Order: sequence, then C-alpha cells, then structure tokens
Amino acid sequence: MIRVSNLSLPLDYTDTTVKKTVCRELRISEKSIENLSLFKRSIDARKKNDIRFNITVDVTLNINENQVISKSRSSKVNIVKPYEYKIPEHKPLNYRPVIVGFGPAGMFAGLILAQAGEKPIIIEQGNDADTRIKDINNFIKTRKLNTNSNIQFGEGGAGTFSDGKLNTGTKDSRARNVLQEFCNHGAPEEILYNSKPHIGTDNLRVVVKNIRKKIISLGGEVRFNTKLTDISTIGNKLHSIEIESEGKKDIIETYSLILAIGHSSRDTFNMLYRKGITLEQKPFSIGARIEHLRKDIDKSQFGDFAGNERLGSAPYKLSTHLKNGRGVYTFCMCPGGEVVPAASEENTICTNGMSEFARDKENSNSALLVGISPKDFESTHPLAGIELQRKIERKAFLIGGGDYCAPVQKVGDFLNNRNSVTMGSVKPSYQMGTTFAKVDDYLPEYIADSMRLGIIEMDKKLKGFGNPDAILTGPETRSSSPVRILRDENLESVNVKGLYPCGEGAGYAGGIVSAAVDGIKCAEKILTK
Repeated sequence: MIRVSNLSLPLDYTDTTVKKTVCRELRISEKSIENLSLFKRSIDARKKNDIRFNITVDVTLNINENQVISKSRSSKVNIVKPYEYKIPEHKPLNYRPVIVGFGPAGMFAGLILAQAGEKPIIIEQGNDADTRIKDINNFIKTRKLNTNSNIQFGEGGAGTFSDGKLNTGTKDSRARNVLQEFCNHGAPEEILYNSKPHIGTDNLRVVVKNIRKKIISLGGEVRFNTKLTDISTIGNKLHSIEIESEGKKDIIETYSLILAIGHSSRDTFNMLYRKGITLEQKPFSIGARIEHLRKDIDKSQFGDFAGNERLGSAPYKLSTHLKNGRGVYTFCMCPGGEVVPAASEENTICTNGMSEFARDKENSNSALLVGISPKDFESTHPLAGIELQRKIERKAFLIGGGDYCAPVQKVGDFLNNRNSVTMGSVKPSYQMGTTFAKVDDYLPEYIADSMRLGIIEMDKKLKGFGNPDAILTGPETRSSSPVRILRDENLESVNVKGLYPCGEGAGYAGGIVSAAVDGIKCAEKILTK
C-alpha cells in the first residue's frame, strides 16, 4: 500500500479531486487505482483568506507499487503496511481477571481480555449509560445528586459526558486500534482520519453500550452499581477482592485486578491508602470554564470562512508559560458545547464541558487551567491533592448560594478584580443556575492571578479570548488525577503483584484515547504474565 502525504486541497474538494491529485503525484492513470481512502485530514488555517485541507491518503494499486514509488521521486510518497492490532500469544488463564471501572481504560482492557477468550468481570460503581442519563437529568431537575451515578461515574466514565475528544499526544500504535474499535461499535468513520477527531457525547453514549454488549457476548460480565471495598493479599500477591452492591458484600477470588478507577474515585483511593498500596502526590491543574459565543471563536479562527459546513465549529488550544513560573493552558475545549455540573459529592460545585457531535450550541467553552504541583498542597499526605480539590469545590458551593448554583464572573470584571452585576453578550450555559461571584472568592490567589495573566497572553494569540463579556464558570478541578498509584515496569503495583493501576485515575493517562491505550497495555501484561 502507498501512502501519499501532505496534499493541499480546497475546502470544496471532492473524491474526484483527491483521485486526480494522487494520480498527478504518483504519475499514474486513474485506472491504476484499486482502492483509495483518507488516512489523515487536518485544517490549514494559517492564511485566513485561503483556508485549505491538508490530507494524507492510502492507495492500493493494481500495478507494481515499488516501481511507481521509484518513478514518482516524491518525498510525499511511501510504502506502508496496513495497521492491524493483534492480541499477543498467551496461555489460557486459570482464573477470571477483574477490572474496576468501566471508563475508557477499563472498557478497552475488558474488550481485549474478552477478545482473548478470558471472560473478564468488570465492576462499575455507577449505572449503565441509559440509567445514568436519567440520574444526571434528575440531578439537574431536583438537585438530588446520586453520588454513585453522575457526570463522573457510570458507563463510559467521565468521558461519556464530554466532547468525546479523541486527539492524543501518544505515539503508541494501539491508539489506532482504539479508533478502529470505536468505529466498529458505532462511531462516525471520520474519527479515523480527522486530525482532531471527536465522537460527541450523543454518539459516545451509544458506542460504550455497544462495546459493553460485545464484551458480554464474548463471555465477559459487566456489573453496575458495584463498588470495590477491599482487597486481600497473600504475601505481596493479590488473592481476592471484596465488592459491594445494593448493600450486599461478596468476595471474588482473582490474581489479576486492573484498577481503572478514574480520577474522582475518592473512596477507593482512601481504601487503597489504608491497605498500604503505594500512592504519591502528582501535579494536576485547577481553574474554571471560560465561555465565548461560538460565532466569535469561529470568526477568530476561520475569518471569512467561518460557518463553512465542512469546517464546522472552530476548536482552539492555547497555552502560555508565565514569568511567575506557572503554566496556564486551555483543556477539553468544547466547540458549540455547554458547561455541565460534574459534582460527585454532595454540597460541592465542580464543572466540566460537553459537546454533541454537531457542536451547534450557541457557546464554545474550554477549561482555563493553571498547573499546580505538590508544593502547593497543604500537606505531604498522598491524598492532599484531593483535599485541595474538595476544599475549593465546597467553597464554590457556598459562594454560589447552595443548591448547586455555580459562581460566574465576566472576564472583563475578573481582569479588573471587580464584581459582575449584569450579563453581557455571552450567557452562561450551566443549567442549574448561576450566581455572580468573584473567581478570587473560591480559588487560591496564585491560581486566580495566573489565570488573569494567562487570559491577557492568550488574547494575543486568539483575538477575542479576553472578550470582557466572556463568562468564567467555576471551579474546574477534575481535569486529571492528583494521585498516582505507583507501578513497576510490568505495570503492577510496586508492592502488590497482580494489581494493575491503570488509566487516568491511576496517573498514567490524560484523555479518552491514552486511557484506552493504557487499558490495552494492562490487559496484554495479564495475558503474557
């Protein structure tokens, strides 16, 4: 197969345009092409008056491909092998592996183990996707939070109620398998070639259900409303676990447990600490959600091409390193999305962002975050980062007036450290009500001051980012885990063999794809141990 890279095409290109361009690059006729498919597509918006697509295509020919390569003499052309994920060779296990958590890491660990014929048992403290949607809607309507089934917990993990963003910094080839499996289970095919792929929360809810059904069809189990409450060891090896469901406890004997618990499983972190599992503090980030009008962001990014159907809603990714040593950056940007209530504990406020596949709502939002390190924590306890999160979330709840109303402030007022009294052109999308309050009233001074400096710098990079009418809704405290569960080169806990800390919650991933990849790697270690 031949891969032809870096082809610049207009926004209105067609399949015919692509084929002609490839033929010109390869110096062949169209009848020589047996099959042609997009491998990668990105937007080139460097020239606002001439925005184009940059594409890479894979081509199978019915003539000698090596001769074509030699004849073309193009640096854009290479022979490649089609990617195919293969489960490693292994001996059958004499026990059933258990996975805790059915987010991306646990889901893909379970899928690989099931495909390998090992019939995993997966436990998830939250509900299935359909029931989870009802739980979240009930919370928004009645203010009664289900602490086990919410934006953070349930089928698909926190990512189910996000933008479903699939771009990743990992170079691991398993990332391709993740995208392919998403497509196999109902995701749009374009995630395979778009440089910044996203599924959208609406599609992701369907995909995670289909993956669960596949795991079950292969002999695996998925038990919802089930929490890990204890682990037992013999020597330094895992022997069994205790689980609880609907008030009843049970014991499962197993020698392999994947801990894909997510970044908000605070009860489980506490249990692991009590059991002596080695944990350590890790850096994470805190800030707030910033909202702009979608049309303004589109205009800043795409100029006169804003609104073009093939471009869709404009994303952005901004970062700056301040003179005070802090890093400020945007995260989980949701074009045409909304800010959602992501609390998992009563009487706390925590926000996140979410978009549907169409990304067609009035506002665009992202997390505006400041990096913090363990030296900012208030103690040396391994779980001190969680306590810092909780302290901020409780303060925001009180400042918001209780009842899960979120504190909001206009960017212009935030930059000038004054109270907001009226809304401007941007209206907050947070559905549970908002209260005007200063960001400084719920975030530490070093975070709020860094956010101010960050907005000023980012406005130089993206015109309108510092729009005085933009809205800050906070806090955003759960962008990543403040805890790492230490593991060795075999991906096992450093002090309990058979225990596999995995994914974002354990401190080894940062997003849907990287977490899924880590789940696959842990499953492979169990199979080949």
